[in-house]
Amino acid sequence: MSRPTRRTVLGLAAAAVAGAAGLRPELAAASNPGRAHGWATATMARMTLEEKVGQLFVTYAYGATATTADPRNVTAYGVATPAEVVAKYKLGGVIYFAWTGSVANPPQIAALSNGLQQTSLGVGQKVSVPLLISTDQEHGVVFRVGPPATQFAGAMALGAGRSTADAREAAAIAGAELRAVGVNQDYAPVADVNVNALNPVIGVRSFSSDPELVARLTAAQVDGYQRDGGIAATAKHFPGHGDTATDSHTGLPTIDHTREEWERIDAPPFRAAIAAGIDSIMTAHIVVPSLDPSGDPATLSKPIMTGILREELGYDGVVVTDSLGMAGVRQKYGDAEVPVLALEAGVDQLLMPPRMDIAYNAVLDAVRSGRISEKRLDQSVYRVLRRKHLNGLVDQPMVDVAAVPSVVGTPKHYAAAQRISDRSTTVVKNALLPLSNAARTILVTGYGVATTQTLANRLAARGATTTVRQTGATPTDAAITGAVAAAQTHDLTIVLTMKAWDTLVTDKQAKQQKLVKQLLATGKPVIVVAVRDPYDIAYFPAAPTYLATYSYADVSMESLAKVLYGEIAPAGKLPVDIPVAGDPSVTLYPFGHGLTW
Repeated sequence: MSRPTRRTVLGLAAAAVAGAAGLRPELAAASNPGRAHGWATATMARMTLEEKVGQLFVTYAYGATATTADPRNVTAYGVATPAEVVAKYKLGGVIYFAWTGSVANPPQIAALSNGLQQTSLGVGQKVSVPLLISTDQEHGVVFRVGPPATQFAGAMALGAGRSTADAREAAAIAGAELRAVGVNQDYAPVADVNVNALNPVIGVRSFSSDPELVARLTAAQVDGYQRDGGIAATAKHFPGHGDTATDSHTGLPTIDHTREEWERIDAPPFRAAIAAGIDSIMTAHIVVPSLDPSGDPATLSKPIMTGILREELGYDGVVVTDSLGMAGVRQKYGDAEVPVLALEAGVDQLLMPPRMDIAYNAVLDAVRSGRISEKRLDQSVYRVLRRKHLNGLVDQPMVDVAAVPSVVGTPKHYAAAQRISDRSTTVVKNALLPLSNAARTILVTGYGVATTQTLANRLAARGATTTVRQTGATPTDAAITGAVAAAQTHDLTIVLTMKAWDTLVTDKQAKQQKLVKQLLATGKPVIVVAVRDPYDIAYFPAAPTYLATYSYADVSMESLAKVLYGEIAPAGKLPVDIPVAGDPSVTLYPFGHGLTW
């Protein structure tokens, strides 16, 4: 046997340390804080001002490859390809979306990531710095990388299942699959506590309305993403977006919690994330007068970002803004002022400014003029560089495109997603279940072209004769009439609702509520299933059988079919209170409610 080399010995030692700590062995060397500090400090010392400022920006670029020319890039940035966008601004990070053409399929994503990393490594005059490549892969209703990547039911389904082990396993699988395609920072988990049933933007993206449950599941997912999956997790949206009836994409919400209420409701999940070693935290474009009476959104608030997050909570990791193109952060200040104020507040990464040239030059000018000191700039650049090294990107910026199919969407991962989903389906009311295996005709109607068909396919596989009449989130009167007529000729109707409660945005004329009520009025057997927010039953409380899946993912529809036919006993418990419609002070179904057999 040949004598082991020093590199081999060090590698084995690193693997042993990693195993003891719960880390993936290949991340052990990169996870050395001393090495990360040394590299970040030395790299920063050789960077130009323009390179430093570029490290603070994260934005998107259009195109399936690094060299794809797209006229939308020319409009937004004055250059044609994603590689040229990275090079022009010396970007610290890139974010992927479906609408940018970035996430068509796993091998394409991996090749794009490699192309952008290659560009980034060649940008610096004296340094080579890899990119943080991010996306919003929360699962459930918010995901960017679709099938064949493994799809989970999402946060509130995990809340219904109550299992920290399931939460960690879901994040571990999600993290490993993202890492395989070159995405090294996920903007998840959502640490908001959804205490407002009328919240239009969080809802099932939150684990629960219970702060302690959200805290436990958030910490579990931090471990899953980071320690098991090997990517940076991002707890969002600090200081807590769970109690608002305004969407910060379109307005500026105000959270009227007292300081005591904030400590009791909103803070615990972020404290838990920090205790678990969260790599990054995303800000919220919300006003919280008890934390900062100035009226500034939290993203731009030094009392919140520095005073509370940095100093009181002791967080010294990367802080990233939510998108700077959202209305919530643009109402009070102009596009040139917002990024400067965010840095002054204490954030590190500036995400998706609406006008990149203006934002980039505004930060350059602020540093050159002395408004932002080089010391303050260096604090954020250092955090970003340190995070890149700790994530292993300096040692291994590229991914193996050929290996992607062996990691992404494997049968083992699919089976885990299904097993986790099976523990989440919640039976809120029951007069019909479980169904027998007798032959029957079933009408599947309500929300979702894919969702209604997927469920119908699952029911047909169990011997039912199914008809699908998809009516959408805003059914027309003609569609309602057609569905009601069809219900009369079927043995059973299953109607799927999706935010039927939301008559301000989703369904302004309450047509989903009308559909359900008219189906119930037929006198025929009807099962109502909320495939997103569980609150819908408050708007048709006479429904005798009502279930919540918290998700319209394929795994959720399979779990639903299993419960309907009694193949598994329903195990999900409501992770939120369902209040009476129009009176949030009165609880219709409490946290923890859930029937079984």
